[in-house]
Amino acid sequence: MAYFVTGATGFIGRFLVSELVERREGEIFVLVRAGSMERLDRLRKRWGDRVTPVVGDLSEPALGVDPAWVAANAGAIDHFFHLAAVYDMTADDATNDLMNVAGTRNALDLAAALDAGCFHQVSSVAASGDFHGRFDETMFDEGQRLPSPYHRTKFESERIVREESQVPWRVYRPAIVVGHSETGAMDKIDGPYYVFPLLKRFRDLMPSALPMLGPDLGDTNIVPVDYVAAAMVHLAHLPDQDGKAFHLVSPRPQPVIEMVNAFCAAAGAPRFATPVDRRVTDVLPRRLRPANLAQALARTPLAQLALDQSVGRLGIPAEVFPHLSFATVYDSRLTEAALAGSGIVCPALDSYARTLWSYWENQLDRSTGRSRANRAALKGRYVVITGASSGIGEVTAYKVAQAGGIPVLVARGKDKLEEVRDSIENRGGRAEVYPCDLSDLDAIDELCARLGEELPSVDYVVNNAGRSIRRSLRLSQDRFHDFERTMQLNYFGAIRLVMGLIPRMRQNRSGHIVNISSIGVQTNPPRFSAYVASKAALDSWSNVVSSELVGDGITFTSIHMPLVRTPMIAPTKMYDKFPAISPAQAADLVIKALVEKPHELNTLLGNAGAVGHTVAPKLAFRVLNMAYHVFPDSAAARGEQASTGKDAERVLLTRVFKGVHW
Repeated sequence: MAYFVTGATGFIGRFLVSELVERREGEIFVLVRAGSMERLDRLRKRWGDRVTPVVGDLSEPALGVDPAWVAANAGAIDHFFHLAAVYDMTADDATNDLMNVAGTRNALDLAAALDAGCFHQVSSVAASGDFHGRFDETMFDEGQRLPSPYHRTKFESERIVREESQVPWRVYRPAIVVGHSETGAMDKIDGPYYVFPLLKRFRDLMPSALPMLGPDLGDTNIVPVDYVAAAMVHLAHLPDQDGKAFHLVSPRPQPVIEMVNAFCAAAGAPRFATPVDRRVTDVLPRRLRPANLAQALARTPLAQLALDQSVGRLGIPAEVFPHLSFATVYDSRLTEAALAGSGIVCPALDSYARTLWSYWENQLDRSTGRSRANRAALKGRYVVITGASSGIGEVTAYKVAQAGGIPVLVARGKDKLEEVRDSIENRGGRAEVYPCDLSDLDAIDELCARLGEELPSVDYVVNNAGRSIRRSLRLSQDRFHDFERTMQLNYFGAIRLVMGLIPRMRQNRSGHIVNISSIGVQTNPPRFSAYVASKAALDSWSNVVSSELVGDGITFTSIHMPLVRTPMIAPTKMYDKFPAISPAQAADLVIKALVEKPHELNTLLGNAGAVGHTVAPKLAFRVLNMAYHVFPDSAAARGEQASTGKDAERVLLTRVFKGVHW
């Protein structure tokens, strides 16, 4: 087999090529503009030598591919996948026409010149326009209204394939495509992602238990990109399917309110309830139902202006609202039958909504970069971040880069650090990679020397790398090395790094160090004696040297961080049900510390714990002793199965003392 793919560096295209590399044999030729070769080269590092670039341009006849290459490969291309197009409801007429209509015609010309075995057109359910009712794979031109340039050009490009293709063809109509169901990977804001900033505001401003009312906005249909790519590759290789269309959709229409609530649950935001049941509104004429009224209202000029001046300020285009729901129900029975036995099924949204939210919050949320204060403080500054390969450190790196800073990524794993750097560079940022084992003091000395020689300055340090051990003293009698290892990384490694960089900061007469401490230093939860002691030592050291260094322009912030849902807490399975902030919320605290430079950043509960230990220490220890008995040692620490008792007490304590790692 040999393949030709347009749009290979685009969102769906990247996953399609990955699927071909992993599942199929043969060479894969990918169209690339000369100016995008660097981006393709980064992808080819993962794909390997089977992927070969072919320089061309979607806007040129026959895609502008060298005629000599076409002549050399005529008759050799079995499958021609055409994915290059505009997937944007807000794009204008000219852009849609050029990319979706003219681009498709140019791709067909090249496929004919190559005498390709089959032309695979990636269309969209948008080709159905606002058709009311059930729309199956055999339907195409049903007289439907096409309400936007995107709908019109998707319909027109599919028509061109059906009527003008000189080679066999197949058409794929994905619904709204979202990120990977297992990793969340996504590269743009589209579809449901437009409302994520609003959900984030709700989460930050309102209690999650607060019920909210919202109208029934009808049904939508979203699918993860991994399902779309896997289904296309499988369907493309089935015999006797030429001349057919396939609906790559969720088999069950998804009410918009259910979709929004799935993401509210993932974000920890309040959820919505519809005051009037659909069984009541469905008796109304179609045009008077809430979803249709909302769509009609959203299209009026006055509503568009109001939306621009309200949610538009959160980055939600007014053009999106009329298309939040579908009047069409997409019948995918033929597609499901063709996929039967392959193991390829569209997963339920609830199973991957948290994954999508986490990826957006960690990598796609641009609010940090939009802040003038953040950009003023961080633009062009070098920020050394330890533990930057995952969790808080990784997300902090993305946010620093958003604000124009240069994150200096430090951790043991070079490969993972390079992945983080690539993600930053793909979004137009810059990062530096310095692998180092921060439990090795000699390695830290070498790192400091390199940073001093190779960087023009070291403006900030974020001491984030750490080790957490949750084990009672009763089970630690023969494990003194737990205390030694924790102190080695959390305390000795951290201060060795700062001490190695202070001469450079003194020379520049400026520098700020952010220590990721713990709410445990203030609340003293049982079973964390090794971890809390190491963080308390770092706090005390920083408090003492602050008075010595403030005259040199060097300052410190200690963040007494509440429980964060990172890989570090994953081994303690009972934490799966604990309230915890996300890595992105923790990274926002780090950015606040870098920009505002307070001496401490605390939570209300942390401050209350510190006051409680000062004012009523005996009562505090009694409460903590109760928690000691309610929350057992982990199964790993005990060498046995996890306890299932005392669930009511655990739930109560976690809600009252939200953020404490018991």
